[in-house]
Amino acid sequence: MSRLTTPARKRPASGGVGVGVMPPTAPRPPARAYTVWLVALAAYAVAVFHRASLGVAGVEAQERFAASASAVSLFVVLQLVVYAGMQVPVGVALDRFGSRRLILAGALTMAAGQAVLALAGDVPTAVAARVLVGAGDAMTFVSVLRVIGFWFPGPTVPMITQLTAQIGQVGQILAAYPLVALLHGASWEVTFLGAAAVGVLVAVLVVVGLRDAPAGTAPAPPAGLADVRRSLALTWRESGTRIGLYTHLVTQFSGTVFTLLWGYPFLVVGEGRSPATAAGLLTVLVVVGMGVGPLLGRLCGRWPLRRSTLVFTVLAATAGIWTVVLLWPGPAPLPLLVLLVVVLGTNGPGSMIGFDFARTWNPAERQGSASGVVNVGGFLASLLTVLAVGAVLDLLTPGRSTDYSLDAFRAAFAVQYLFWAIGLVGVLRHRRQLRARLARDGVVLAPLHVAVSARLRGGSAYR
Repeated sequence: MSRLTTPARKRPASGGVGVGVMPPTAPRPPARAYTVWLVALAAYAVAVFHRASLGVAGVEAQERFAASASAVSLFVVLQLVVYAGMQVPVGVALDRFGSRRLILAGALTMAAGQAVLALAGDVPTAVAARVLVGAGDAMTFVSVLRVIGFWFPGPTVPMITQLTAQIGQVGQILAAYPLVALLHGASWEVTFLGAAAVGVLVAVLVVVGLRDAPAGTAPAPPAGLADVRRSLALTWRESGTRIGLYTHLVTQFSGTVFTLLWGYPFLVVGEGRSPATAAGLLTVLVVVGMGVGPLLGRLCGRWPLRRSTLVFTVLAATAGIWTVVLLWPGPAPLPLLVLLVVVLGTNGPGSMIGFDFARTWNPAERQGSASGVVNVGGFLASLLTVLAVGAVLDLLTPGRSTDYSLDAFRAAFAVQYLFWAIGLVGVLRHRRQLRARLARDGVVLAPLHVAVSARLRGGSAYR
């Protein structure tokens, strides 16, 4: 399938050009759709909670395991390696077995990982625990995306996807506040055994309330190994999949690295802010994402041929604000740090555009594998950046984490520019290919200012 699954209208014979706006009307979802979605959303929020739990406990982890920054970053790196490495196999399994089974398996695997971490007394055991968390996490989000695709009509999918991704970040708030409070008020063992119990509870919720698709939906036919290989090859050859991967890469990794591990130490140790201020800034990041996500979802639904413009906007804002923070003489003032987390709050919503690219350029039977491929991009860049930041910090400031200097943090975060450049080149290349295909189909995009002007005048969606 080479055309958009939500088809673009063709250029009329008179020679007009498409401005890239889609009609606003859409069919209504089934009555049970929102109940199923809320269960899937709860499962994703708990996955985010598990994912972020070590990041907010990074300092305590270094003390508990007598580990360096590189060793603690290895916990997260291996978790991300497992997450990214499992995306394609999970996508294939998702197309075969459905969302409910994979979300259930993911919840139980993450619960097991948190239980192992609670009892771990050495680095190898802690690493094994985070590998389990990464494996369970890998099964969750793409499975939730498939639930959305089956239960909601196409034009509403970008909005529901954004709401899912951003409301799911409540799990990060739970990690930043209740989990940290429990960690400081009780013990490491009690804290992470409690996290494991939360995973078991969400597994029960999935069994009771989640279904793969509305009644009457035909199940996917069994696929042999040859069919799987052919489907993966078709998915990868699709430029819509690859622009999704690079979109996810270029927009997601900076915010993920900041929230997952290095943002809290940067704010507390590097910038000299109190733990309460750092937690508050991380919360601002999450809240901003919740607000920006629905806006980007609405824009993607109404302007599907202009999604790359949104990607470039997120990229320019993120690289720009980091440049100001890294070049600031001395510790950055609080308003500048607030602006930094506000911009980083757009990273998660921006990365969701990558899944929308994959969805609209792949048929339904390849949605799982396409989403899995896209999800590799941002998390691969994230794990490499997490590892690089830890290595630079240890190189420039050997010793304890409390000894890291602000200059060392600046040098460490500068590694982001490499990945921004790689992602930008990838998006530009595959956008050019997709626009060439649209032109062959008779869809020629007007300049952006013409499209916006036409929309503001309230004229026809296509000219």
